[in-house]
Amino acid sequence: MRRYSAVTVQNMKALTFGLTLVRHGETQCNKEGLLQGQAINSPLSETGLQQAEAAGHYLKDVKFTNVFASDMLRAQQTAETIMKHNNRCSGLRLVSEPLLKEINFGVAEGGRVQDLKEMARAAGQSFPGFTPPEGETQEQVKERVKEFMKKMFQQIGDEHWHQTGLDDTCVSAAEPSPVEGKADDGVRGTPVHALVVTHGAYMCVAVRHFVEELHCSLPQGSDKAHVFSLSPNTGLCRFILTLRKEDDTFKLSGIHCVFVHRGDHVKW
Repeated sequence: MRRYSAVTVQNMKALTFGLTLVRHGETQCNKEGLLQGQAINSPLSETGLQQAEAAGHYLKDVKFTNVFASDMLRAQQTAETIMKHNNRCSGLRLVSEPLLKEINFGVAEGGRVQDLKEMARAAGQSFPGFTPPEGETQEQVKERVKEFMKKMFQQIGDEHWHQTGLDDTCVSAAEPSPVEGKADDGVRGTPVHALVVTHGAYMCVAVRHFVEELHCSLPQGSDKAHVFSLSPNTGLCRFILTLRKEDDTFKLSGIHCVFVHRGDHVKW
């Protein structure tokens, strides 16, 4: 089994942390193939509650230092269920974040996903990527992703930079652990780890932004069609990010992907 040793980063201040993105559990609209977007604030279905419970059990021993969730009910319920089962979330505050809302699908909200696909085809455009009337464009959603990331970087930096002794000129940081199909892949020994619960279409935009614009490296053998696909309900994506500090601002200096769309827990 391959092991990683500690490395010393000379003459640079850095903070490395884990980011686990989770799609909310199933709702009745998901089951019926209907677009919820922002207009329909559905609760989790019975199956969705079971999926959230399964995700919570799967992640129960994984350490989180920060938890963020979309302010929509389905994401809040999923995050709360994961936190309830987690052995290390005691005392953590769930940050409700409107920037993590699902995409606004405009006039298509409440209708069938299939109808939106046909709308895109009639307009001579591809799906996903098509913007229905009164809906958000991909660029607008990407701006929300970028704004959330900026806010998250600042909060994590403010809270953890000094706590982890990262204000020294030489910083000792552990390289990511190997992927072994375990719940803590990539974050074993990582002192800072953020859980972010959001929505399927939003995650598609976020992951594409990470790969295409932030130059996120992918696991060996990754298929981009799969990477850019819709995550299953309570599907997990994990990334390792490194921040640098410039004056009082924290900026991204590196990102790589540990895994995408993991959903083994829902088969339990």
